[in-house]
Amino acid sequence: MSSSPFVKNTLILTIATLLSKILGSIFRIPLQNIAGDEVLGIFSLVYPVYMVALILSVAGIPVAISKLIAEARATGDSAQVHIIYRTASILAVLFGVVSFLLIFGLSPWIAEALGGAETRLALIVVAATLLIAPYMAVYRGFFQGFEDMGPTGISQVIEQFVRVGLILVAAYYLVAIGAGTEVVAGGIMIGSVVGALISLIFLKVTYYRSGFRVASSGYRAADFWKWGKRILVVSLPIAVGSITMALLNFVDSFTVPLGLREAGVRTGEVMYLYGIYGRGLALVQIATVFASSIVLPLIPLMTKRLAEQDFAGTRRVIERTFRMTHLIGWPAAIGLFSLTLPLNLGLFTNLEGSVVLAVIGFSSVFTSLTLLGTGVLQGMDLAKFGAMIIVGGVVLKIVLNILLIAAFGLEGAALATLLVYVVLFGVNCWAIYRKIKFTLASVELLKMVMAAVVMGIVIGVPTLFIDVAAWSRGFALVYAVGGIFVGGLIYFGLLYLLRVVRREDLGRVPLLGRFVR
Repeated sequence: MSSSPFVKNTLILTIATLLSKILGSIFRIPLQNIAGDEVLGIFSLVYPVYMVALILSVAGIPVAISKLIAEARATGDSAQVHIIYRTASILAVLFGVVSFLLIFGLSPWIAEALGGAETRLALIVVAATLLIAPYMAVYRGFFQGFEDMGPTGISQVIEQFVRVGLILVAAYYLVAIGAGTEVVAGGIMIGSVVGALISLIFLKVTYYRSGFRVASSGYRAADFWKWGKRILVVSLPIAVGSITMALLNFVDSFTVPLGLREAGVRTGEVMYLYGIYGRGLALVQIATVFASSIVLPLIPLMTKRLAEQDFAGTRRVIERTFRMTHLIGWPAAIGLFSLTLPLNLGLFTNLEGSVVLAVIGFSSVFTSLTLLGTGVLQGMDLAKFGAMIIVGGVVLKIVLNILLIAAFGLEGAALATLLVYVVLFGVNCWAIYRKIKFTLASVELLKMVMAAVVMGIVIGVPTLFIDVAAWSRGFALVYAVGGIFVGGLIYFGLLYLLRVVRREDLGRVPLLGRFVR
């Protein structure tokens, strides 16, 4: 692939992923405002269960199909392209149906483990998306195999727009007619089903109108077994490596309610408290959008450099992507920490759970660095090792949740999240360094952290000497937005004075794909 199409494809995926991640993160704020913390709590409990099933069913399929189709095209074997496409379609349908039936059949027990029967309806409705999403992923992988990222990017944005729009409309309508919490939580999940369906229709129409459509050829059971194994070998490690945040949130869905009940919290209050915890998760997802958006284009870029034995180029890619993540991640994390009070009041209507928000907000920098590190390991063909690291992180999260929730309540769950991501970041860096010796710590990084701390002190200290609880939501939002603006000026101004960034660097931040070429 020439450099020009590669840069174009990278930018398409980066922008589309960025838009879909922003939409998929920020909607939790109006959802909480419309439906309250209990509905947000049910959503935050149920959605990770669905996401784990979805990622295991979907995440690796587009990459695996695109890789195998690209190889088949290189040999000019169009019949093989059709066999790969058919095999992937059958696998996708099987994965989706089995995943849905498992969740549906086990829903009474899963709901009880999540905190109560009121989560069951939401769980069943959102699980229906699994009947559509894996098949949708096949089309995305097919187009990527022909080096056309447009359909993938557009379908991601369409899916999120429809999903988010329907979630908020359903929440508003159901609350307006006085529906119960269980019905509201179940009703809003319809947005995920319809969003996936509309995206699939778009992809199918695009496929039939495209010049990439392959003619039907003979297909045998032996073809399914042969290519099914190859697709699974490629896709499963990638799926596990893509599951970091979802799997840790999945652990929270089961262990946090259990820990709260063990600590003496009444069952009726568990959903509400998890909704408070969900406020922090919403802010972290927004803060990690940048890191999430660069992982997908980073993987093929690193794979290409390593295939060319360009180890110096690979090291530069690693160092530059880590540098840019540090550059954005530290001010975002410390900014969230410093502006916790006005953000909590302005976005979520009150100051409840501010300590939880502060700790989880600060953890966002390590969450971003962990996501990036996992992506780097995948690009270095170390996806299996990266998956082992994630499994270790899950075990650690379970242990820390049990211990820290018993000692500190809901704040203990937030502290466990911070500690786990710090450990995962450290282990990822060690694994990367073993293969490619790169610069991890530097004077430049110390300057970034110092500038972020100074920025945090300037915008955050005033809130400690003012009665923020007496503010209106509007004033809190104005202060938060002003703090973000002033904080950004202070942070980048200090880095400019310290010669950490140059003028051209600031223009490169949104276009990391060009920056790491």
